[in-house]
Amino acid sequence: NDLIRDHEIKNRSLNEALYQFRKGINKGLLKILSKMGISTVASYRGAQLFEAVGLGEEVIALCLPGTVSRIKGADFEDFESDQKQLLKYAYNPMQPLSQGGLLKFVHGGEYHAYNPDVVVELQNAVQNGDQAAYRRYAALVNDRPVAMLRDLMKLKLDASPIALDDVEPVAAILKRFDSAAMSLGALSPEAHEALAEAMNRLGGRSNSGEGGEDPARYGTIKMSKIKQVASGRFGVTPHYLVNAEVLQIKVAQGAKPGEGGQLPGDKVSPMIAKLRCSKPGISLISPPPHHDIYSIEDLAQLIFDLKQVNPQALVSVKLVAEPGVGTIAAGVAKAYADLITISGYDGGTGASPIASVKYAGTPWELGISEAQQVLRANGLRSRVRLQTDGGLKTGLDVIKAAILGAESFGFGTAPMIALGCKYLRICHLNNCATGIATQNEKLRKEHFIGLPEMVMNYFTFVAEETRELMARLGVRTLNELIGRMDLLEVLPGKTSRQQKLDIRVLLDQGSIPDNEPRFCTEARNPSFDKGELAEQMVEDALEAIKAKQPLELSYEVHNTNRSIGARLSGEIARAHGAGGLPDNCLTLNLSGSAGQSFGVWNHKGLTLKLAGDANDYVGKGMAGGRIVIHPAQNSGFVAHRTTIIGNTCLYGATGGQLNAAGLAGERFAVRNSGAIAVVEGAGDHCCEYMTGGIVIILGDTGLNFGAGMTGGFAMVYDEHGQFQNRYNNELVDIHHINTEATEQYRHYLKERLDEHIRLTGSQRAQAMLAQFTDIIGKFWLVKSKALHLDSLLKD
Repeated sequence: NDLIRDHEIKNRSLNEALYQFRKGINKGLLKILSKMGISTVASYRGAQLFEAVGLGEEVIALCLPGTVSRIKGADFEDFESDQKQLLKYAYNPMQPLSQGGLLKFVHGGEYHAYNPDVVVELQNAVQNGDQAAYRRYAALVNDRPVAMLRDLMKLKLDASPIALDDVEPVAAILKRFDSAAMSLGALSPEAHEALAEAMNRLGGRSNSGEGGEDPARYGTIKMSKIKQVASGRFGVTPHYLVNAEVLQIKVAQGAKPGEGGQLPGDKVSPMIAKLRCSKPGISLISPPPHHDIYSIEDLAQLIFDLKQVNPQALVSVKLVAEPGVGTIAAGVAKAYADLITISGYDGGTGASPIASVKYAGTPWELGISEAQQVLRANGLRSRVRLQTDGGLKTGLDVIKAAILGAESFGFGTAPMIALGCKYLRICHLNNCATGIATQNEKLRKEHFIGLPEMVMNYFTFVAEETRELMARLGVRTLNELIGRMDLLEVLPGKTSRQQKLDIRVLLDQGSIPDNEPRFCTEARNPSFDKGELAEQMVEDALEAIKAKQPLELSYEVHNTNRSIGARLSGEIARAHGAGGLPDNCLTLNLSGSAGQSFGVWNHKGLTLKLAGDANDYVGKGMAGGRIVIHPAQNSGFVAHRTTIIGNTCLYGATGGQLNAAGLAGERFAVRNSGAIAVVEGAGDHCCEYMTGGIVIILGDTGLNFGAGMTGGFAMVYDEHGQFQNRYNNELVDIHHINTEATEQYRHYLKERLDEHIRLTGSQRAQAMLAQFTDIIGKFWLVKSKALHLDSLLKD
C-alpha cells in the first residue's frame, strides 16, 4: 500500500498488486513444500529437513537449533556486512540497480563456474583437438576464485613424483567416466545420440536418463549402456531393461532433490510421447516420492526385480548429497546394489525450470566423503562402487573426487558444452539456440553442430590431465588414489568468511583401520536370494522360448518366491525383442501365495495364472502378456470383499492385461500407460499419474482416485454413491455410462465382464452381468479433461 501511495509501484491498482504479491508468495511456498514432498505447512514447521552449508555455530544455536551444519561458517557480523552492502547498492543514486547475476552471468556480477571465458576455451579445445586451449580452460577452472568446497583443498604435489609412463593408460581412466543422466526429451535426439556414441567409442558409458531410448539404437554404437529407471518409470519395458550394462534406479537427483525430472509440454513431441507411453504436448513430471519405494526393503525389492530381468547387468542407485547419506548408502549396499552414485547440487541440464536451479541440494564433497567413511566403517566399501557427479570439469576435479572416495565419475554439463551449448539457461523453453536442449526440428537442423569427436576430445583431455596429476602425486593407478585423504591439505582461505569454514571434517577417517578396503574389490554384489524357482522355470522353458513353441508348466509358489516371471520375461526379450512371443505361448499354472513383484516386467506371450493370492507390486512394469489371479478352490472367502493382491500393483505398466477376482491394495495402476486391468475394488490413490490403458473397478475405491491422470480411462462401480467424493477432480472428469453418448463403453464393459468371468470365475462379475441393465447406472467413466469421450476407445 505504501509503495503504491508513494508511486514507487506505478500502473497497478492496490488490488492488482496484492493479487500479484500473493500469487508470487504462494507459488514460491508451494514450490518449496513440493520439493520436500510435504502437503501441509504444519508438517513443514520444525521438520529440520535441511543442512546448513556455511553457517556458524552461533547462528545455528540461536536460530536453527538441531540443524545439521558440518562445516560451520558465516556469523551475524557477516550477515550485517551483507545487508550494508545491499543497502549501499539499493540507494546509490549514481548507479542503477543490477540483477547481480545470480541466475545468469553478468559481467562484474556474481561469479559463475561456467562463465563465457570457460565456455569459449572449452569449445576451442574440443572443436579443434587443441591441447593448449584445454590447458587454458583447465587453468581458468583450477585457479578460479574459491567457488566450491574442493577449491579449499590443495593436492600435495611433487613430494614423490613418478614418470608419466608409469601411470595407468588413458584408456583405463576413460572407463571410469560416465556421461550423467540426461533424458531424450530434455535433449534433442541428435545430442543424446552423439553423447552415447562418444562414450561407447571411448569405452565409458552414457546414461539414457529417465526418458527412455529409441529401440532402434539398441545393439548399436548409439545405445546408452546405462538405462535409468526413475520415479516416473516412463516406458520401462523388458526390452529396454535387457539392453543395458547398468540399470540405474534414480531415487533423486542432486540439482533438484525432491522434484524429479520435469519435461514441459512443448518439448513432448510425438516421438518423445511414444517412447514415454504418454500424450504429445502434455507435461511430464516425475512425482517427488518414488511410488514403489517407501522403505529400504522396497528399494531392495526393486533391485532384485532388475537383477532378475537382466542378471548380466549391474544395478546402480542414484542418491543425493545430504546429511545421513552415508547411512542410506550403507542400506543400499545391504540391499545388494552394485553401484552407488552420490549426486551434488551443481549440475542439472536440459529441462529444469529456472526456479529449480537455486537453493536445492548440497555439494557432492559433503556426500561422497560421508558415504566413503560410513561404508568403510561398516565393512561394506568392498561390495559397491562409488560414483559422484555434479559440476565436474577437469582432471583436478577427478583427482579430488577420487581422494574423497569416488572410483567413477559422472559428467553432465561439460559434455553438453563440448557439443556446442552456450549455457544460456533457457533449456526449459524449447528454443535452445544450439539445437541441443530442444525438440524444435528447425533449431536442431540448422544450429546443432555437435559431433561425438568433440565429446571424445573433452574426456581424453580430462583423462590426460588426470594422469599428469597422478604422476606428480606418485600414484600409478586410480585405485591407489581412492580414499587417500592424506594427499589433500586444507587451505586457510583468502577471506575472513572462507577462514571460518571448517572442511577438515571431510578428510576425517576417524578410527577406521587402514586395512579396511577403500574401493570396490568385488565384481558384483550378489543377492542372498538366488531365485531357485525362477531359475528352474527358465531351465524348463528356455528351449520353447527360443523356438516360440507353445508350452504349459505348473508350479507351487510361496511368499518367499519373489519376482516370479521376471527371469522368463528377460529371456523372452533377449530372444525376441519387443515383439515377444505369440499370445499365450508360454503359460504358467501356479498355486499358493506369491511373493512380491509377481509378474513384474511381464512380457508379451507370457501368461501367469495363480490360484491363491499375491503380495505387493503385481504386474509392476508389465509390458504384455496376461496375469490372472483368483482365489484357490474352496477358499471360503467372499472374493470381492477380500484383498487378493497387495499395494502398488501395475505400477508403471506399459501393456498386457491383469484380471484379479478380489480387491487390490493402495496405489493401484499408478503410472499405468498401457495395461488393461479388471479388479473388484481398490484402495487410495488408484490410477494416480496414469497416462494410458484401461482400469475397471468392480467395487469401491479409496480416496484421491485419478490424481494427476492425463490419459487412458477407468470405469468404477459406485454401489454406495460415494465416488463423487473420492476422486481427484483436478485433471479428470466423470460421466455416467447409461447415456446415449456412452453406449460404446457399455458394450465394452459387458465384454470385459464376460472375459473376467471366463478367466477367473468371478461371482461378482456373474452377478453384475445377470442384472446389467440395473447396475449400469452405477458405473462412472473417469477420463482426463484433456481427452474427448469419443476418442478414448480408439486410442
